[in-house]
Amino acid sequence: MDRKHILVFAHYYTPDVASTGQILAELAEGLESDFDVTVVCTVPSYTGKIDPSYKEKRYYREEINGVSIIRVRVPEFSKSDKKSRIKNIVCYFFRALNAARKTKNVDIVFSISQPPILGGLLGSIAKALKRAKFVYNIQDYNPEQTIAVSYSRNKTVLKLMMALDKHSCRRADLVITVGRDLVETMNKRFEGKKVPKTVMINNWIDEKEISPLDKDEEHVIAFKERYGLLNKRVFMYSGNIGLYYDLENILKTISTFKDNDEVAFAFVGEGSVLEKLKRYKEENDLENIVFIPYQDKKDLVYSLNAADVHFCVNAKGIKGVSVPSKVYGIMAAQKPVLAVLEERSEARLLIEDTGCGIVADPEDYEGIRMAIESFIVKTDEELAEMGRRGREYLEKCLTKDISIDKYRTALESL
Repeated sequence: MDRKHILVFAHYYTPDVASTGQILAELAEGLESDFDVTVVCTVPSYTGKIDPSYKEKRYYREEINGVSIIRVRVPEFSKSDKKSRIKNIVCYFFRALNAARKTKNVDIVFSISQPPILGGLLGSIAKALKRAKFVYNIQDYNPEQTIAVSYSRNKTVLKLMMALDKHSCRRADLVITVGRDLVETMNKRFEGKKVPKTVMINNWIDEKEISPLDKDEEHVIAFKERYGLLNKRVFMYSGNIGLYYDLENILKTISTFKDNDEVAFAFVGEGSVLEKLKRYKEENDLENIVFIPYQDKKDLVYSLNAADVHFCVNAKGIKGVSVPSKVYGIMAAQKPVLAVLEERSEARLLIEDTGCGIVADPEDYEGIRMAIESFIVKTDEELAEMGRRGREYLEKCLTKDISIDKYRTALESL
């Protein structure tokens, strides 16, 4: 039987540190044994900067672990500058489409919901160009996400965004979402009438790469020493420090613990609100808060294990719109979760079902403060037990192999 050829549109792809780029790399490599896989993505540029080695041509071809990769050059951008981000995204759209047009013998087009709206359009247009099946992987819904964080209030633009993305959903032969609440959103979009075929497959973390380590492991100790975290109860937020997490207000809540020198709050990552958080720290003399750069993938296991408790947060209105993938890494590292998530959202359901953390509602800042207080007074043994419950559930139901097998089955059925 001939191997089917899958053309994957991935805005970001390894070595970029974007969580979707890492997920798609592991998915593409996991499918490579049964499919020919070609990925169209940007040159490494998640931080906004581009290495000089990728500035000479418009297109670069590579192969990583059996996966063919076409990288398109895009303009550099600033995450705090809307115009530069839009220019970057639009450039990727047209160059990715041109790369797809030149790719031969495509059987399945696989596109994700990033960049917003344009990711779906890439898939729907490529379906027509290649006369292929189309799988639309919705990692997050837009314009719902845009509306939730008030990124735009232009009703005409938002209405157009909704119409375009619903068109992409209709064109898809299969829509795959990453949470139970996201399946509900699809039903709401179409009001139960002619709802596109939709299934849910959880995202994942490689549980073999991210695993619990002893608190005295040398790399964990080195990480703590480097950032002043030794002999403290460490609360960590690891990931995109961006618009969708209400981090500015959560930082104000954290500041009420400024005089407790036995705790530390570490923010690991980059994003559009990072500079605001840094300014707030300096203006309020918050010595027990530290900002740490993104960690290389090979070092992520050490930074995750350096925390006693991990934040997993979304802003109000994100339920049914996206699922914070960081929850899988926290569970894999066998750490308890301080979750700021809406009721019935996928990540909160996982945490409540397993008992691996404490939850609070978004914008309930007193509830968040009380959750922090509760974690401070818990014993190491109590924290370890919470983390163990999360890891056990992940090993049983949420491993990389389990989710990739579900994707394989879905793609083979087309």
